[in-house]
Amino acid sequence: MRVRTPLIAIILLTLLAACSAPAAPQPTATPPTPAADLSGIKDFLLDQAASLTASTGALKAETDRYYALAEAAGFDYPRLWQEQRSELIPVIEAARELWVQASPQYEKMEGIVAGTPSLAEFDVILDAGPSGEEDPENAAPVDLNLPDGRVLERPGNLFGVVESTLWGTFPAYSADVAADWNQDGAVEFGETLPDAAVLKAGADALDSYASQLQTAAQEWSPSTSDAFTALVVMVPTMSEYFASWRDSRFIAGEDSTQRDFVAISRLADIQDILGGLQIVYGQVRPLIDGVDAAQAAQIESGLSSLKAFVADVHQQEQGGRRYTAEEADLLGAEAQNRATAVTGQIAQVAAQLGVVIEE
Repeated sequence: MRVRTPLIAIILLTLLAACSAPAAPQPTATPPTPAADLSGIKDFLLDQAASLTASTGALKAETDRYYALAEAAGFDYPRLWQEQRSELIPVIEAARELWVQASPQYEKMEGIVAGTPSLAEFDVILDAGPSGEEDPENAAPVDLNLPDGRVLERPGNLFGVVESTLWGTFPAYSADVAADWNQDGAVEFGETLPDAAVLKAGADALDSYASQLQTAAQEWSPSTSDAFTALVVMVPTMSEYFASWRDSRFIAGEDSTQRDFVAISRLADIQDILGGLQIVYGQVRPLIDGVDAAQAAQIESGLSSLKAFVADVHQQEQGGRRYTAEEADLLGAEAQNRATAVTGQIAQVAAQLGVVIEE
């Protein structure tokens, strides 16, 4: 915050300057970016990263079990299903439970990871990058080398690959067998046998990159610019998240062509992301208080209100309400308007503090 020079002092300085010989102009020093204790951001990131690697490690172990069963049957999936159905289903269910555990652990720190330039590529690889077929320019920069020698070139982000394999939303990643789990005569959504090689490669890579992210987090020292950049970049992404919710099975049902976001509603993801960003804001709020305490409180209230808005929509969805695509668009527009307003306030304060936003 700049201190304004009193008017009388300005007058006196002007008179003195007029009576003295002219001096060479001096360069104006750029005020340093204010410092803040951001240790809470790193502590939060490290806690989440440790939880994530524990879950992905356990997920890898379950997918290894599934692969061993398939390998013992010579990858003859019809035979495997006929002979070991009682063993297969618990293994797949355990792997699904671990995926459902790992995903929100990442989402809670996604705002920090995706919003920090030095960490952002991990978000593309783990959770956000499309496949090369969908978007060659922005695809997740990862190929999967399967244990049977096949290579999946740029199949997309790793959470999405594993999810679509476990729940059978991408036929190319499923075994060619009608797996009627409850034997009711109909193969319903989720009654599938994953391609063991795809599942193993995807889970192995997910665990590997989660571990690499943990190492990078340990080496990272958050700056004030990192914190404000994460807020300015990640808060105003509501329309994107609501659009993926609109196109998911949670709204489109069987008509959805989306491979991922089938196990957890995107609305839950949004709340987790905003929760992580609230941690970031809490660490920089003392700086904002020094500029404008009223605005600092208003920003905090805006973030809380935005999260509560999403939570209310999610609670209604969990209670059985089925939203239409049109309603999803309207709700997304409302969330985006709220997010844009809060982001504008954060960016304004960042400018007053002289904090550089890296976009």
